[in-house]
Amino acid sequence: MEIPCLPSGNERGRWKVGNDSGMERTDTKVKKKVALVTGASRGIGRAIALRFAKEGYHLVINCAHREEELLKVQQEIVRERVSCVTVLGDVGKMADCERMFGMVKEQYGTLDVLVNNAGIDSIGLLQDMSASDWDRVIRTNLTSVFNCCRLAIPLMLAAGSGRIINISSVWGNVGASCEVAYSAAKGGVNALTRALAKELAPGNIQVNAVACGAIDTEMNRWMNEEERSQLVDEIPVGRLGTAGEVADFVYHLGCQGAYLTGQVIRLDGGWI
Repeated sequence: MEIPCLPSGNERGRWKVGNDSGMERTDTKVKKKVALVTGASRGIGRAIALRFAKEGYHLVINCAHREEELLKVQQEIVRERVSCVTVLGDVGKMADCERMFGMVKEQYGTLDVLVNNAGIDSIGLLQDMSASDWDRVIRTNLTSVFNCCRLAIPLMLAAGSGRIINISSVWGNVGASCEVAYSAAKGGVNALTRALAKELAPGNIQVNAVACGAIDTEMNRWMNEEERSQLVDEIPVGRLGTAGEVADFVYHLGCQGAYLTGQVIRLDGGWI
């Protein structure tokens, strides 16, 4: 028996975004697979969550602040006849992650795919960056990956398999002027991906990363038309990537066999 779809809006049961209560737990085992996507209220995270939902996965989706947008994504997901748990919390904080994974265990008892997508950028000279801003960028982009991986691993080991997919950036490969903290964090994600893949391969858990290039999301909409045109001219395919393209690639990574692990794969239209 499958877990029934969650109702949307005010009738979605006892699931309350951002608190410690849970929706009614079913005592039957989940037949469909379960995916957790962080930073899922918009952009790449939203697209990834919807892609897995279309393939029949139950979803746990998270964001730090945008509760209204997260609930809209939940409504889109449940239309695919799967269930969706929403969790408002900062995945850079272990306590919030422990609460989120407690909900995963209570509702589903297992986790097949973890997509670490939560991230923020900070543009400016390093000499002008405060220590608190540095900490915030590293915590959101890198510490969050450690937190979620650490809590997902026991569930995946118990199941005998799992997929961890980290959303990185080409700046983690080559660095970017005026984005030093972001570049450092994503470089850390790449190194973590390669090292953890070796650690978890004997447990049949694959760990890979997608190093995104210029993707047409809100994070890149700070550019004016001239700056955007100059950027597009640098990309061999002649355009920015789309969140849907990233989502398709991430989904297929989640379906690959055990021999594909420890890879940081660029998705950048030939840019870097």
